[in-house]
Amino acid sequence: MRHAAGFSLIEILVTLLILTVGLLGLVGMQVMAHQAELESYQRAQAMVLMSDIVDRVNTNRKGAACYAITDAGGSPYLGSGGSDKYNLGGYSCPSMAPNPTAVARAGFDLQVIDQMLLGAAEQNSDGLSIGAMLGARACIGFDSASQSYTVAVAWQGMSQTFSPQDWPDETTPVVARMCAVDLYGAGAEDAQRRVIWTTVLIASLT
Repeated sequence: MRHAAGFSLIEILVTLLILTVGLLGLVGMQVMAHQAELESYQRAQAMVLMSDIVDRVNTNRKGAACYAITDAGGSPYLGSGGSDKYNLGGYSCPSMAPNPTAVARAGFDLQVIDQMLLGAAEQNSDGLSIGAMLGARACIGFDSASQSYTVAVAWQGMSQTFSPQDWPDETTPVVARMCAVDLYGAGAEDAQRRVIWTTVLIASLT
């Protein structure tokens, strides 16, 4: 009996250690699940915003050229602030000057798109806009060779993956690869940037 004293206490300590390791693993799994859920939510929000932008361009097809504000370098863009953000206050569309109605509609749409990217569609109890992704930005470019428009929506992800600038697929429009480049993630890696994009062909109706 004297040799067996304290044996149960050792068993309890080992059990507590195993239980602690298991609980820490469970907490880590919950954190990863929460991040994955948030990533999925942000992507769904980006899809909604991208579809809305495409619909606006299609609806105002006579003024479609006025939406193409982004060059091959990925700037300027709409949404979260930055040195390359498009100046809505100085908006103009000289190429569509003969159609002032289409120009006015395009200017209004760009302002609405900018507000949606800033989350104006939903607010919390403190009045802060939370209806969009983290650091959401949108780029709209035009490719004269294919006569197509590219709509790209970028935002900041929760974890590092790889930089969309390094996409090997050369068929991906340059506007999509360069949209909001070097704005998310540490240094030049830009590995927290998420981008979705689509190309749009505007029909010429007579």
